[in-house]
Amino acid sequence: MAAATIPRLGRAGLLALVLVSTGAEAFEKVDFQVASEDRALSQALRAASVLLRAEKDQGQDAQDILSNGRAEYAALLNTLYAYGHYSAVIHVFVDGREVASIPPLDSPANIDRIKVTVDPGRRFALSRAVVRPLPARPDLPEDFRVGAVAESGVIIAAASAGVKGWRAEGNAKARISAQDLVADHASATVSADIQVDPGPVLRFGHLAIKGQDRMRENRIRKIAGLPEGERFDPAKLDRAAERLRRTGVFASVSLTEDEAITRPDLLGITATVVEQKPRRYSFGAEVASLDGMTLSASWLHRNLMGGAERLELGAEVSNIAAQSSGVDYVIGAKLDRPATFTADTNLGFALDVGQRNDADFDSNFALASVTLSHVFSDSLTGRAGLSYGHSAITDALGKSTYRHLALPLGLTWDRRDNKTDAKNGFFVDAEVKPFKGFGITDSGIRSKLDIRGYKALDAEQRLIFAARLQAGAISGASLLGTPRDDLFYSGGAGTVRGQPYQSLGVSLLRGGLATTIGGSHFLGASLEARVKATESLGVVGFIDMGRIDVGGFFNSAGDWHAGAGLGLRYATGVGPLRLDLAAPVGGDTGSGLQLYLGLGQAF
Repeated sequence: MAAATIPRLGRAGLLALVLVSTGAEAFEKVDFQVASEDRALSQALRAASVLLRAEKDQGQDAQDILSNGRAEYAALLNTLYAYGHYSAVIHVFVDGREVASIPPLDSPANIDRIKVTVDPGRRFALSRAVVRPLPARPDLPEDFRVGAVAESGVIIAAASAGVKGWRAEGNAKARISAQDLVADHASATVSADIQVDPGPVLRFGHLAIKGQDRMRENRIRKIAGLPEGERFDPAKLDRAAERLRRTGVFASVSLTEDEAITRPDLLGITATVVEQKPRRYSFGAEVASLDGMTLSASWLHRNLMGGAERLELGAEVSNIAAQSSGVDYVIGAKLDRPATFTADTNLGFALDVGQRNDADFDSNFALASVTLSHVFSDSLTGRAGLSYGHSAITDALGKSTYRHLALPLGLTWDRRDNKTDAKNGFFVDAEVKPFKGFGITDSGIRSKLDIRGYKALDAEQRLIFAARLQAGAISGASLLGTPRDDLFYSGGAGTVRGQPYQSLGVSLLRGGLATTIGGSHFLGASLEARVKATESLGVVGFIDMGRIDVGGFFNSAGDWHAGAGLGLRYATGVGPLRLDLAAPVGGDTGSGLQLYLGLGQAF
């Protein structure tokens, strides 16, 4: 590994000197030199350098510097192998002496200067690229082929792909049995011949459980849903671990395979879990200049009866000091039980009671629901429920009561790379809710759709475009026969920033009195350009549009409005802190500058 023992073959190349200086006293005269025209390689070597990472530590003594110097050879050599350079010459000098040649017991008391030189040599190509035997569906890297650059990472990935392919077919004990890697310095090539021992096809054995405290073992097995007796599949093993994590009960979950095979062909699995504290308190706040302030609080028990039952009690007060409506109140309770009927099915009960004081009506309401949600995959979730709603409405014409029974059906398809601050991917949520009305309430269907897309335009993900499309429609029920909470409005942080909360609805003449209520059809669109200015600070430009109609989209009874503005985002551990300033740019429902403050992106 020492500089003097690394052979150097091929031309010296054009010397490109890279000088790195530091203000630290012990490293005042250090320099780092790479003999290469490859800028990416030079940057990768500097990033891998142990000495350059430690150069700002002024408290290092000579022994620390020499220890880092000895580690420098391996760190740089690994990077060179990753770029396909196998005949490099590396020197690490301290005060003119090669670090590798300094005996540990003969270290100098002081070090004044350090010099690192790297000559990468020629780049090697693959002369042979073989993994054998191959599984039925191999997924080898595209660059693992004769003539491609012999990057060490590609060779390692090919070996890993061979083992993973056999494991996916049920050969749980597949391993690398032999590897013949030969570098020919004369021809600058690498021959890679990797042999895999697939081992026998195995089945899932008994699931042992360790580390549980309050959770019952039978519930852990039910939630994990590991199919004991079925052919081994690493994807099913991963899904079992994810089901346990999804409960929120555990701080950590790991599933490990037994070393030995249980006759005749069973592979035992051990689940090691660490439980979180069972209770959690949370508080939240959002501020908008016209919509007012929203305060929320909740209490959560993660494991109410020892079977991962989640009980959450919450309260929210919204529209505090809002200019266009009164204060809204809601208290609620939710109880969720995972692994009901199947390992991927969750049963939930919810009850919400509250009061709404909107610009056009006041409402005392209660909503009770039972919901089954099923996880089809990591990105696709479905839900079906049964709910009963009751609301007592007071408006300009008097009092009325709406009662209805509903069957909401929904799908959520989430392919975002990050749920709180997405850079790429998309999100789709769709729901169809047939409802049966009683008394003055009509029967009909309420549908809604929310589509969001995200695209980073550069490799560093510093410029991101985000777009959102919302749509909603009510069919089969008259406008006045639809429960007020199911009608659509536009305006505010969730639809059109810059316009007052729910400022766009439908104007009606009822009994000689003019009143405004929500519409039966809604369209909304938003576009954001998000620019990452620093590691923690971002700038956003956005425009939102919304339209409300009655009886269909884009008819004469409808209207639209729009808002636009600028915002700041400050990165935190739980999502970006959001500050938006927006103003109306279309429609006549508002004026002036609006401010929005909250946690997380607008969408």
